[in-house]
Amino acid sequence: MVKPLVYLDNAATTQKPQYVIDKTNNYYEKMNANIHRGVHALSQEATEAFESSRIIIKNFINALGKNEIIFTRGTTESINLVASSYGRKNIKEGDEIIISTMEHHSNIVPWQMLCAEKNAKLRVIPVNDEGEIIFEEFEKLINEKTKFVSIVYASNSLGTVNPVKKIIDLAHSYNIPVMLDAAQAVNHLKIDVQQLDCDFLAFSGHKLYGPTGIGILYGKVNHLEAMPPYQGGGDMISKVTFEETTYNELPHKFEAGTPDIAGAIGLGAAIEYIEKIGLENIAYHENLLLEYATKAVSDLQGLRIIGTAKEKIGVLSFHFENVHPHDVGTFLDFEGVAIRTGHHCTQPLMRRFNVPATSRASFGMYNTIEEVDVLVNGLKKILEVFG
Repeated sequence: MVKPLVYLDNAATTQKPQYVIDKTNNYYEKMNANIHRGVHALSQEATEAFESSRIIIKNFINALGKNEIIFTRGTTESINLVASSYGRKNIKEGDEIIISTMEHHSNIVPWQMLCAEKNAKLRVIPVNDEGEIIFEEFEKLINEKTKFVSIVYASNSLGTVNPVKKIIDLAHSYNIPVMLDAAQAVNHLKIDVQQLDCDFLAFSGHKLYGPTGIGILYGKVNHLEAMPPYQGGGDMISKVTFEETTYNELPHKFEAGTPDIAGAIGLGAAIEYIEKIGLENIAYHENLLLEYATKAVSDLQGLRIIGTAKEKIGVLSFHFENVHPHDVGTFLDFEGVAIRTGHHCTQPLMRRFNVPATSRASFGMYNTIEEVDVLVNGLKKILEVFG
């Protein structure tokens, strides 16, 4: 007998509301055409829908203008874009870039590659036993050699919400730009880029109840205008001759080729959907689930919660003393519970906590207390079986 699905892998990707699916399908069914280039009605309609999503996203994060919103394939490409374009132009030999121990590999590897190319140095902010950035260590790391800071807003492995405003303010006092990886924050926390004053911010559509393969890079206009294009091709040009090429205005300078039109429309629809519910209502509900789950698993023998920060989003990571996380995930799958097991693309963080991997339950707006009970009952059965 097939058991009802309890989906608790929302930090990896969220399920899609019917409204988002319908909006995406509508593009393919009723307005399938390329954008920006066509004079015919279908192209004009598709272009309007695509650019309307850009405005929805601009308003969602309170950017100054839609020209600060760049469509990418996701958070990973957004970070790579900044590392390649801003980084290659501005980072020199001997410069330093600061990240933290809890970064996703997507916010480690691009900066490592840039440092190797430029003979620069990557500096890392440590975290404490609760999984919180040690801000005093950040204060010690930052100096006249520091030229860039890239930090995760909320950890995908721990759920920790970092003091990003405090980090930005300190960095800006040294005239150092800051990028935020908001992949895990954007569907839990209200983001206002003007209030934060971040220089760059990245997130992915599929973590926000939108389609896969679409993401956003926000950047301040002064940075984006000074940065060279990330890729060459169609739509990012103004004029091409064999002698030289002049580039298109923002945001198109960074959007070479045919974009994921349906994905962009679907992302706009996802934001419309969650704004109807209210991000604050979603966050309240997820926090209740996290508190309930945390209390329920705390008494389980041999279970250690990894990440006990005071400020968290709906992520519960844990490790059994005598049961490997992959066995936990496989057993729970037989119970109909989908969680994530592994290093979560944060291998340095796993080493910091001296575990090979963790089991991670992550909550979304559609999860319930009853589903948390199914998870906890499954964990109790694991203890019975594995002893």
